[in-house]
Amino acid sequence: MTSVFEEKNLSRAIMRVGLPAMLGQLTTLIYNIADTFFVSLTKDPAMIAAVTLCAPILLIIMSIASIFGMGGSSVIARLLGEEKKDEAGTTVNFCVYTMAVAGMITLVLGLAFLQPMAEISGADPDNIAYTCDYLKWIFMGAPFIMLANGFVHLFRSVGLIREGTIGLVLGNIINMVLDYIFIAVLGWGTAGAALATSLGFVCATVYYIVCMICEEHKGNPLVPLAPGHFSPNTSMVRNVIGIGIPGALITVLMSVSNIVLNNYIGIYGSNAVASYGIAYKLDMVPILLSVGLSQGVAPLVGYCYGGNEKKRMADIVKYTMLYGILMGAILTALFILFGKFLAAMFLQDEALIEQTAYFLKILCLSAPLPGVINMTTSYFQALGKAFKSLTITVLRNAVLFIPGVIILNYFWKLNGVIAAQPVVEATLSVICILMYIRDIHSVRN
Repeated sequence: MTSVFEEKNLSRAIMRVGLPAMLGQLTTLIYNIADTFFVSLTKDPAMIAAVTLCAPILLIIMSIASIFGMGGSSVIARLLGEEKKDEAGTTVNFCVYTMAVAGMITLVLGLAFLQPMAEISGADPDNIAYTCDYLKWIFMGAPFIMLANGFVHLFRSVGLIREGTIGLVLGNIINMVLDYIFIAVLGWGTAGAALATSLGFVCATVYYIVCMICEEHKGNPLVPLAPGHFSPNTSMVRNVIGIGIPGALITVLMSVSNIVLNNYIGIYGSNAVASYGIAYKLDMVPILLSVGLSQGVAPLVGYCYGGNEKKRMADIVKYTMLYGILMGAILTALFILFGKFLAAMFLQDEALIEQTAYFLKILCLSAPLPGVINMTTSYFQALGKAFKSLTITVLRNAVLFIPGVIILNYFWKLNGVIAAQPVVEATLSVICILMYIRDIHSVRN
């Protein structure tokens, strides 16, 4: 079979790299929804709220992996486009060992500051105990959470797309099975949900390490795992971190904005937080599918850029945006039609079901827009233009979103807080299109 990086049919190339990544993100979403579903069986809004409040902290842990996962992926794809395989392999090795060390540091610091982090997340006296239970087990699994998330990006960048997806899906399936055992059978509540999450990432990490060992034994120079290959140089470290830190800040700033949002929704009680948490998890379907599509395509974009195939690169970005917009539009229609039915899968109280379905109808109005925003961000990351990808994130989460939440809350209370997402993403989509058009003209000329 033709290498995915050499595939001439653009739609086929996009699907070959995009569909596995979308499948991985979809299973990630399913396990997130499974966490909420099994916790919702307790019929305790405080527990559901705790899972919602902890989500930004989990994203921050994952974002640290992005420094070396996404940063390394961008550098590796461009090196392969320039046919520098040995340098690409050394970069993979450096990223793996650095992620492991960062995970251990996060574990220690997270457990040391557990209570303050729960309070910062927006926990109140009703749910702080559940929030701390969840965070404790998440921090215990931090090294594996980082490694598993970083491996996905690194594997995609060296063409091991199927293996990268299998590891992600494997971890998520194990997580869902353990969710049922720990929550529904053993009754461990939020602690069980977090423990299931961490153990799922442990299994995914073991799978990826076994894959690397097997590939190394086959003589694949792109995935060396032996410590003897750990030989970073200043240029490598600078390039990986230069792309990775802005990439990580994307998730960190998103988490900060979500923490601010959760605190504002928390003003209206645990029921409002629980309703929003479920609506947001459902609305994550188009968002994560768009993330998967754009992240899957990013190494292909970087490879074309490194190989000086500028027209092919521009066409890939254009088609990927169109696919993302179409996918989001279809899901918007489904959420508007079946929002109440979906909310009833998690809740029994009729008032909460109505409120959740209403929140979902507002949130899903922006579902087509991540197709533009995420692809534009991935485009800049793939080309090594970290500042521009960071600019998009700062605009969304600091310049537009947080002030938007504050202002809309002032005028329209809870409805305004929920409406902040579609308002901000509509504005940002226009900005992204203008940034991309300006950049692609300069690249191709």
